[in-house]
Amino acid sequence: MSAPAAPTLHRGIVKQILSGDSVVIRGPPKGGPPPEKTILLSNILAPKLARRATTSADETKDEPFAWEAREFLRKKLVGESVLFTLEKPPNATRDYGVIYLGKDAATGENVVETLVSEGLVSVRVRDPSRPSAEQARLLEIEAAAKSAGKGKWSPNAATHVRDCKWNIENMKHFVERNQGKPIKAIVEHVRDGSTVRAFLLPDFYHITLMISGIRCPQTKMENNPDSVSQPYGDEAKFFVESKLLQRDVEIILESVNNANFVGSLVHPKGNIAEALLSEGFAHCVDWSMALVSSGSDKLRAAEKQAKEKRIRRWKDWTPSAASLLTGKEKEYTGTVMEIVGADALIVRLSNGQDKKIFLASIRPPRLAEEKPKEGEAPKPPQPRDKSFRPLYDIPHMFEAREFLRKKLVGKKVNVVVDYVQPASDKFPEKTCCTVTIGNANVAEAMVSKGLATVIRYKQNDDQRSSHYDELLSAETKASKGLKGLHSKKDTGLKRVNEVSGQSSKTYLASFQRAGRLRGVVEFVASGSRMRIHIESESCVITFLLAGISCPRGSRPAAGGQGRVEGEPFGEEALLFTRERVLQHDVEIKVDSTDKAGSMIGWLWAENHNLSVLLVEAGLASVHNTAEKTEFYSQLKRAEDSAKAKKEKIWKDYVEQEKTQNEDDIPVEDEKAPVERKKEYTAAYITEVADELHFYAQKEDQGSKLVAMMDELTQSFKTNPPLGGAYTPKKGDLCAAKFADGNWYRARIEKVAKGGADVEVFYVDYGNRESVSTSRCAALPPAFTAPKPYAHEYTLALVKLPSDVEDRADAIDEVKKVLITNDPVFINVEYRVGTQEFVSVATDKEGKDDIIKYLLEEGFLLLENRRDRRLKKLMDEYHASQEAAKRAHARIWQYGDITEDDATEFGIKR
Repeated sequence: MSAPAAPTLHRGIVKQILSGDSVVIRGPPKGGPPPEKTILLSNILAPKLARRATTSADETKDEPFAWEAREFLRKKLVGESVLFTLEKPPNATRDYGVIYLGKDAATGENVVETLVSEGLVSVRVRDPSRPSAEQARLLEIEAAAKSAGKGKWSPNAATHVRDCKWNIENMKHFVERNQGKPIKAIVEHVRDGSTVRAFLLPDFYHITLMISGIRCPQTKMENNPDSVSQPYGDEAKFFVESKLLQRDVEIILESVNNANFVGSLVHPKGNIAEALLSEGFAHCVDWSMALVSSGSDKLRAAEKQAKEKRIRRWKDWTPSAASLLTGKEKEYTGTVMEIVGADALIVRLSNGQDKKIFLASIRPPRLAEEKPKEGEAPKPPQPRDKSFRPLYDIPHMFEAREFLRKKLVGKKVNVVVDYVQPASDKFPEKTCCTVTIGNANVAEAMVSKGLATVIRYKQNDDQRSSHYDELLSAETKASKGLKGLHSKKDTGLKRVNEVSGQSSKTYLASFQRAGRLRGVVEFVASGSRMRIHIESESCVITFLLAGISCPRGSRPAAGGQGRVEGEPFGEEALLFTRERVLQHDVEIKVDSTDKAGSMIGWLWAENHNLSVLLVEAGLASVHNTAEKTEFYSQLKRAEDSAKAKKEKIWKDYVEQEKTQNEDDIPVEDEKAPVERKKEYTAAYITEVADELHFYAQKEDQGSKLVAMMDELTQSFKTNPPLGGAYTPKKGDLCAAKFADGNWYRARIEKVAKGGADVEVFYVDYGNRESVSTSRCAALPPAFTAPKPYAHEYTLALVKLPSDVEDRADAIDEVKKVLITNDPVFINVEYRVGTQEFVSVATDKEGKDDIIKYLLEEGFLLLENRRDRRLKKLMDEYHASQEAAKRAHARIWQYGDITEDDATEFGIKR
């Protein structure tokens, strides 16, 4: 009888271990994914693995050592090239065989025998009375394993059973508990290229994971025979299986989507998401890109690389027009001149050209659209009321515009063009860009404060910001923090009154009493006419510059019929004023109104009188109404200078000889000492007011003040005032009872309607308070003669920043360093009118200068002053400010906030 023929050997790659005795092997590829074959290992029976519950079967538990048997084979075989035999016994429906690990069967490792020797499986013999030679050998090996107590034959075998968690009840809590932590895992199944099922170790949580940041084409659904795979879906699945199926990986959980986890999947050799993208098997998805814990940059770069190579799903990809831009067309710097709406900027380029750009991929605040009721057709857009003002009537629009205005207007920014949105029927072409100042992305800063939202695009739309993922991340944080547009309480509406006609008379008196008012120029109609928003009064006024006659440019005619031709140099005057004040913080002083209700007065931009600047530039002449004002001499000198230079409107001017009877124009005395005086006076600072004003008591007057206060206290103890006996009047010097119960000298600044309360100024200490009239009394005559002991000063050569938050921080710091228990030393540097401007030091030589400290720490801004005797001090202060700029301290954190203001706009220092 001839010997049985040797079994045929096949070679393949082990794809997956189904159990301790079931293996899936891939054969040689024949175009596309290679064929697969599942074989049962001959003559053995492995413990059964646990199964999750299904609609047709209940959940089962592991048999002892079932997991160990599966793991033994997984670690030994998955991904390895093996030899195997194939046989199909009579009446069998499945293939059986033996696997050899090695070059050939003679020298290679028989995996079946190894499993038996480790006690991980049982030997199965159909006829125990007549085992085959192979079965007999396996029985001998099994007997040795039993006697050694190996594997399932060990005394404690019953404890080798996993506790599988097939479901996680609170998935969000599970993610929060493990967020950011790499968890060891084994990939058990690949549903498609970007979705896998895995066991999290060591607790055996079974999860479905969607890989964050990417999506692969779908594959045919196993439970739906009618479904089909999308192009490259099967290839993407095979790519992931060949690298990750039943491999040891790490999973970082990042979020939850429906019943699936979302996270990153990392193999020791790299991130599978990057590999899928670079091979053109996947594309980036926006909704989960912001979740990627390792950042989106590498994923976007991998996708870009695949697009440029035009591989697989990108074979027909064409780049957007903006991506082809290079050099100065793609990236440039410019100075922001104006904020349009809350997402567009007017930027002046180095060649003087103004360019309108839009912040890429963000949407500014807008009115909520009214949703139709169920069953109703959508309503067509309704025309807006003529009184509708988008800046104030759209919730959060003013807040968004102000954020951009304060941070950008007059500043240099870097612009990178991301895409160009083509013109449509309703809208012109839009150049959409990423704008940065310093290292800050302006759009991202807006979104993070809830002042804009991020536009959602179609999946493969490249027309988006180059920092789109950062925008999405910022929006998520703003939404969670309920900021701005995401707030459920803040309406974001700005209540602003229009002051015109008769209503201007109501405001005029209060404006005149207020002196200088801070405002923002919202619109410039001509060189001398503009609209100004005064936030402290919640109103918008039309404002005319006093003291000058300014040519007007062309403008629409009444009734909208054509245009009125402009006067010579009208357009130049308009441009001159726009460049200096549009959307800038200014100060105004209202003198009167005209018949239409427009306010007439004076305006200062960067402490320069705009009326004087226009006259000096030859773009306005002095009006006769200026003769009785305090600014007449300045205006007249400016006009004489413009005439002498034949500037603009004076280009044809011929100077006439003076007559003997003509009065000379009075000129202010401009003689000043050429050396700076240092006469430091010791003082105790008692109060810090707004705009860097403060009050101090001179040290050498301290004993006189104490003596006077003792006498005043004794006087009121001896003769207590009668309640209601004193009637307060504005401007009176009286006695007021402070919160500490003592009486102090005070001047009445305001009496409320009805006379119940008054606002008083404590003349010896510099603080103000609102008190009831019952706490005021007539001051005994003996105490009216001494001059106030609180002297008012202003910090010299510095000013507060314009940003509200920066101003508050600066004032707090000024109070902190000035108001102490120790004396400071004050030196008067110059005077403006009766106001004394001083430097302050902590030593009498002036070496430890407090203003230097405030400049170096980035709290204050240096104010240029042309005064020869202060040059050395100015240089020292300038060095301190430059140090703050280099360190990006506080107000300089976004870069230089002063660099393009003066010389470029023609303001002379």
